[in-house]
Amino acid sequence: MATRKNPRARVLVVEDESYVRQSLLDVLRARDYEVESAASVAEALAWLARSPVDVVLTDLKMPGQDGRELVRRMQATAPDVPVVVLTGHGTIASAVECLKAGASDYLPKPADPDALEVTLERALAARALRREVAVLRGTSAADTAVGGSLAWRRTMSMVEAAAGADSTLLLTGESGTGKELLARLAHRASPRAAGPYVRVNCAAVPLEMWESEFFGHRKGSFTGAGADREGRFQLADRGTLFLDEVGAMPHAGQAKLLRVIQDGEFDRLGDERPTRVDVRIVAATNSDLGAEVAAGRFRSDLYYRLDVVRIEVPPLRDRPEDIDALAAHFVQEIATRLGRPVPVLGAEVLDRLRAYSWPGNVRELRNVIERALILSPRGSLDALDVAPAASAAPAGGDTDVSGELNLRTALTRLEKDLVREAVRRSGGLRKEAARLLGIDARNLGYYLRKHHLDADAE
Repeated sequence: MATRKNPRARVLVVEDESYVRQSLLDVLRARDYEVESAASVAEALAWLARSPVDVVLTDLKMPGQDGRELVRRMQATAPDVPVVVLTGHGTIASAVECLKAGASDYLPKPADPDALEVTLERALAARALRREVAVLRGTSAADTAVGGSLAWRRTMSMVEAAAGADSTLLLTGESGTGKELLARLAHRASPRAAGPYVRVNCAAVPLEMWESEFFGHRKGSFTGAGADREGRFQLADRGTLFLDEVGAMPHAGQAKLLRVIQDGEFDRLGDERPTRVDVRIVAATNSDLGAEVAAGRFRSDLYYRLDVVRIEVPPLRDRPEDIDALAAHFVQEIATRLGRPVPVLGAEVLDRLRAYSWPGNVRELRNVIERALILSPRGSLDALDVAPAASAAPAGGDTDVSGELNLRTALTRLEKDLVREAVRRSGGLRKEAARLLGIDARNLGYYLRKHHLDADAE
C-alpha cells in the first residue's frame, strides 16, 4: 500500500458525483498523492481558503457553479495553482474555454489513471519552472505594477508619458504607495534603460558622509580615504539616479545638487578638475516640498528644478478596487520566495482586507501578507492571520475633526502624533519605534527632525 509520509503533491479533487470522486481519490492516493476533495465549487473555494494545494483537478459540468467558474476564481485569487479540468463527451469546446480562462490542461472522462498522472505531473512541472524563473529573475515579481483602478491607470499613463522624456521627474505621495517602483518602471521605459539605475535614500545619508556618498573622492583626499571611490552620480552616469526622500536632503547639499542638475558637473574630493556626468534625476518625497520651501528648509531654486514633471501617487485607500489583485500578487510572490504552496485568498480574507484603511498603503498590505505566510504553520491565510490590528488614536492624539479641515495640516499633525507615540511605546529605541511605524529605521531620523522630536528619542 502506498505511503503518504512524503506525498508527491497535494491535489484537490472537485467532483459532484460521489462515486467518481471516490474513484479519483483512490487512484491518486495509490500513486502517492495527498488528496482532498470537494463536492462543489463553493465547497472547493471554502476549502482552499483554509489550506493551500499544489494542483486542482475539477469536473467541468457540475450543478450551480461549474469548472469554468472555478478556473476564473482561481486565476483571480491563486494564479500560481494549476487547474486540470475533467470533461465528458461533447464538452470539448467548453474545455477549450477553460484553457483560455487559465486552466493548465484538460482530460476526457473517464480519466485513464496513467494519463491522469502524466497530466498532473506536467502541470506541476510547469508550475515549478515558473517558480524557478521567478527566483532567477530576483526582484522581477516585486517590480510589477499591479492594479486596474482608474486612479492607478492614470498614474501609470503619466509615468509612461514622462518616461520617454529626459526631464526631471518628481514623484509625490504618502510613504508606501509605490514611488520607488514607479521610478524603476520609468527608467526601464526610458531611452536610458540600458544604463544604470542607482537609488539613494537621502534621509539615510549622514551629513558628514553626504559629499563623499554623492560625489565620491580620491584616495588620500581626507583621513580614512584609503582608496578611490565613485559617488552615486558617477555610478549613475548615462542612466537614472533615484533620489528617495529628497526632502530630507541637508541644506548644505542642496546647492551642490542644484549645480549638478544645472551644469552636469561636480567637484569630487581630491580632484583638481570638475567631473562631468550625464544623469537623469527621478526624485520622490512624502513631504510637501512647497511647505518646506516656505519654511526655509528647502531651496526654492532646487525645488523648481525638481518639479518639472510631477506625478502624485495615489494612496491605497483611493484605489480600493486594486486590493484583491495586489493581495493575490503578493501571496504568489512571497509564497514562491519562501518555497511554499500558494494559498488561495478566500472571500472572508478579502473582505477583511477591503475593510481596512491601510495607512501604510501598499507596503503595509505586503508586510501583513508576508507576516501571515511566515507565521502560519500551514503557510495558509485566514482572516485572523491577515486582519490588521484595529486602528486606534495614539495617546494624546488629536482626533477632533470639528476644527480645521485642511487635509495636509491634519495629516501632518497625525503623522507627528504617530511618531511621538511610537517613540513613547518603544522607550526611545529607534529601531523599535521604526518597526511600530512600519518604516525603515534609517528614515525615522527624518521624521524626528521634521517634527522637532529629536529630544524625545534620546
